[in-house]
Amino acid sequence: MIYISPSILASDFANLEQEALGMKAACADMLHIDVMDGCFVPNISIGPCVISSLRKKSDLFFDVHLMIQNPLKYIGDFANAGADMITFHVESDSDVAETIKAIKSLGKKAGIALKPKTDANVIEKYINDVDMVLVMTVEPGFGGQKFMADMMPKVKTVRDMCNACGREDMLIQVDGGIDNSTAPVVAENGANVLVAGSALFSKNDYKEAVAQLRSAAESAAV
Repeated sequence: MIYISPSILASDFANLEQEALGMKAACADMLHIDVMDGCFVPNISIGPCVISSLRKKSDLFFDVHLMIQNPLKYIGDFANAGADMITFHVESDSDVAETIKAIKSLGKKAGIALKPKTDANVIEKYINDVDMVLVMTVEPGFGGQKFMADMMPKVKTVRDMCNACGREDMLIQVDGGIDNSTAPVVAENGANVLVAGSALFSKNDYKEAVAQLRSAAESAAV
């Protein structure tokens, strides 16, 4: 099954409620919320207060991606704000096992993310503890970047790693440059959660855009 997670980084921030409602009506599976601190990545986005406000207006699954230096310190804040899944980077300063434990202790799903230059093998020992692995297909920090096709061997490695551990059900997410032309490429390498920003929010018809992206991925899904 292919899941579509529209990234609100590409949405109209003056109308976040309507954007979220529009993606719910378009049958998106979740809403991808990028949190950037200006330290771990060279940009700043939003924090728990915005997520909390949006939570009151939307019942979509909130897929929160923390691109911050010390995620462990803020897990409680994002959990309380309404995150359903909290994904953090293995390259951050926080202890990976402790951060996963903190997320799980609050009843949330946990994800771990890999920057393009990070080897997939660093997450192998955490596979049985998480619900999702995010492979970045651009350098994190900015939207609208070009898709990095050379990340596909990493996606396949993660999928094979999960299967070998008996985690065929693992969610493998890709984020960066995803559109109708790159969706089949990531799906055929084992990804099943597609984050897309401008490829969806730039379209007039969200429902058609989500359906086309899902169809493009499903045509090549393994």
